Amino acid sequence: MIFAIICRDKPGHLETRMSTRPDHVNYLNGLNENGALKFAGPFLDDDGKPCGSLVAVEAEDKAAAELIAAADPYALAGLFESVEIRAWNWVFNNPENA
Repeated sequence: MIFAIICRDKPGHLETRMSTRPDHVNYLNGLNENGALKFAGPFLDDDGKPCGSLVAVEAEDKAAAELIAAADPYALAGLFESVEIRAWNWVFNNPENA
């Protein structure tokens, strides 16, 4: 099942995001290599600066998705004000259905 991990950054924590980004990218690359990562990218504020994240992962259940979210270097650095994890059904433009 696919889970969307929807994260909102704490206000004023752009430097935390930027300094942790290399570790975050490496983490996502690892998820991609094992097939868990479906897609990911930052939300942008009105100035075009990152202010949150959307990460979609394949996981057995919500508990497994929560473990993936908790191990993200951004989460470990305390970047996020909130994290929401929701089951998601990829209906349109799913490359696996192409």
